[in-house]
Amino acid sequence: MSGRAKGFFVIVMLLDTGPAPQYHGRDYACHMPRSRQVSTKTRMWKTIWGLFLLINVAGLSYASADGRFTVGLHDGEISLNPLTSFTSTEAQVFTGLYEGLFSYDPITLRPLPGVAQRWEVSEDGRTYRFFLREDARYSNGDPVIAEHFRETWLTMIEPERASAYSFLFDVIEGVEAYREGSETDRAAVGIEAIEDSILEVRLHEQAPHFRQMLPHHSFAVLHPTALETFRSGSSPDVDEDTFVGNGPFTVAETAQRELLLKRNPHYWDTQNVFFNEIQLLFAEDSARQTSMFNEGYIDWIHSGFVLSDVRFRETIVVNPMFATNYFFFRVIDEPWDNELVRRALALLVPWDTIRNQEFHFTPGHTLVPPIPNYPAPEGIQQQDTQTALDLLEEAGYPRGEGLPELVILTPGGGENDRVFQVLQDSWLESIGLKVSHQVVTHPRYYDALKTNDAYTIGTVSWIGDYADPLTFLQLWTAASNLNEAGFADSNYESLLRSSVQQTGEERYRTMAKAEAILLDTAVVLPVSHSPAVNLIDLEAVDGWFPNPLDIHPFKTLRPGERRAAPGVIRYLP
Repeated sequence: MSGRAKGFFVIVMLLDTGPAPQYHGRDYACHMPRSRQVSTKTRMWKTIWGLFLLINVAGLSYASADGRFTVGLHDGEISLNPLTSFTSTEAQVFTGLYEGLFSYDPITLRPLPGVAQRWEVSEDGRTYRFFLREDARYSNGDPVIAEHFRETWLTMIEPERASAYSFLFDVIEGVEAYREGSETDRAAVGIEAIEDSILEVRLHEQAPHFRQMLPHHSFAVLHPTALETFRSGSSPDVDEDTFVGNGPFTVAETAQRELLLKRNPHYWDTQNVFFNEIQLLFAEDSARQTSMFNEGYIDWIHSGFVLSDVRFRETIVVNPMFATNYFFFRVIDEPWDNELVRRALALLVPWDTIRNQEFHFTPGHTLVPPIPNYPAPEGIQQQDTQTALDLLEEAGYPRGEGLPELVILTPGGGENDRVFQVLQDSWLESIGLKVSHQVVTHPRYYDALKTNDAYTIGTVSWIGDYADPLTFLQLWTAASNLNEAGFADSNYESLLRSSVQQTGEERYRTMAKAEAILLDTAVVLPVSHSPAVNLIDLEAVDGWFPNPLDIHPFKTLRPGERRAAPGVIRYLP
């Protein structure tokens, strides 16, 4: 059997790319990729076999026959609390532990029925009724009911919580006012449990993208005991006896740098879950993790590997991803709140040097990655020194005189250091601007973006939460908890509100106008669009498909055929 998805372009890299990115970004970016030019090397296998070996099973034991599937992840802190999580690793783990009204189709990412067996939409498109499965159960056997969804979602949007993804709920009637604290009555929020099996959601206006968002883990449901624990903000020890979820798997064991999931026997579709266990390994040493993959101890490495050490080059799977690496200005303080100053500085930058294909798989000048029928804004693509100097003069800073020191905050690393150097050199040489580099390494970096008031420019790698431009553009609304730039623009907000009520190409054109505001005023300085890079044998694993969000539901995975190791002939009796 083959796990390859027709219609997706899977690049088999016969290249040595050096150490892989330490984090795979999703949602609120987990990494800034090294993104350096790959160099061609030929690896020669030097092991010589004197005799053919006759064996029953040889090579990589992918998707083991004992029903365990092992996943390698880069070492880092993760939380099992959907109320506070935001990383790509957590999003992947949650495909096993939690399920909302819908789940992801592993190929198209379109919403598939999860806890919701069916649904109805009113004629005006504003009211949704979801009918829950009678056999939807938590891992302890308790039924999943509509009130659990209501309580979980209301907790997610509590103003004192400031959950990273609470802004996704703003499309629902009354949510934005409730999140901001101007409305305190929970009954004013359009989320209602009509009865145990019926959840009603009222939108404040029609939103074609609403159902596309619902597979996201922020719309998961929590058991009342789990909700109470997570609501308190505590980080409990999680094991088989204390964890309660409603996904296809549940927690079996925890250890340092390891999490073992086992099949949830109470899951409504457990008969279609193949593996008995999912073993998650969090490796400090990427080289060792790569070796474990080569030897068959790991079936899939999601993040944390050394591409040059991969034995089977065809197991390196690269595909386009709905993701962008960018820098951004904090526009809260003077003079960086002046769009003339920001645009001037952006026009002083040699973008062809920063967005060079020698360093990036896919250089990009837009925030939203390329989408069919979406009209990409022009943005800032070229250096224009004279226009930059004219803008500075107009802003009251002739040739940059009077501008304060500019501080760039990054997590450090090869590509971040390179881009910083280009920015520093261009601004120092052209207008004498002093530029400093503040480095805060992962995982503390993203906390620093929120709490550090001393930086001027930060950097983020963002992977869309659902396949729509709004997942990039909604970040920059005044109500967004992830708007670290502090950007607020009434015209921008108006365009996004208008787009929600539109469909098709008209909607795309409106959103592109909003994106143009971010680019033209240099709030956002895009650099590249990230590819997804995974290690997995698509002949040995079925149900895993390359997709733009790089999220792969554990539920759909199953073993394919095994591959023989180099120099070994498999004996077939």
